[in-house]
Amino acid sequence: MNTRLGITLLGTGCPAVSTKRYGPANLVQCGGLNLLVDIGSGATQRLVGCGASGATVDALLITHIHTDHLVDLYQFIISSWHQNRDRKQVIYGPPGVRQLVDSTMEVWKAERDLRIKWEKRSSLAALEIEVHELDVEGVILEQAGGRVSMVEVEHQPVEPAFGFIFESAGHKLAVSGDTRYCENLVEAARDADVLVHEVFDHGSMPIRGTRTQEGLDNVAAYHTASTDVGKVATQAGVGCLVLTHIVPPDADRSKLLAQARAEYAGPVIVGEDLMAIDVITGTVQWGDVNFSLPVRS
Repeated sequence: MNTRLGITLLGTGCPAVSTKRYGPANLVQCGGLNLLVDIGSGATQRLVGCGASGATVDALLITHIHTDHLVDLYQFIISSWHQNRDRKQVIYGPPGVRQLVDSTMEVWKAERDLRIKWEKRSSLAALEIEVHELDVEGVILEQAGGRVSMVEVEHQPVEPAFGFIFESAGHKLAVSGDTRYCENLVEAARDADVLVHEVFDHGSMPIRGTRTQEGLDNVAAYHTASTDVGKVATQAGVGCLVLTHIVPPDADRSKLLAQARAEYAGPVIVGEDLMAIDVITGTVQWGDVNFSLPVRS
């Protein structure tokens, strides 16, 4: 029986373009499953950067239909084929994701047909896509020693929007997706070993160029402020809080830590691209840096 539970933060950024924080994406190992949560800009490169590829992913989970979480979708599909994937793609996401997938595949059909004809690969299975549109909270996958559940979060006017809960070997990992403070997520993440949660540093977003105060307030209203994210971790009783989807991507790390710690007494980590967290052993690796999380009492 597989007893893995871990997450690699492939992209910790947001819509703003950054060379340090790529678009939102996470690789989760849950039991014997390799699961990709969102497929933001640069996710396919980050997959290779952590020693994986689209050929090894069992399913793609989409939190919501926003470009920064989906823009590398076709790149993921076609690069998986080039990486010798020999099975169909499986995608889970909110209502509307099937139309998005179909439209994306149609846009590139002529180019793809030419590649198929010229490259003469022995399998086209990687270009077949099985889409599951989710509309009921609860378990969506339970196999290979892992269990995955969907929880609705609050990202209005984008709705529905999802977070995901991963469980294996008696351990639990929660991934918030994009959301404002959400009691539904707090309950779903209760007692998780690790909560990976988005964060918005409202105070460091300047009004310049085409931005307006009203627009900035609107964006802040459907994210979780750095002054509130620690409350989520405390109320859920989680063992560790990891910050991701950092808005803006150049937000001051020390400030984020201080604000989260003001409301949460447990360990807080500001996530970085390609940071890997083993939930079961409580170890964290980022490049040459390795450390262990405190043992929960």
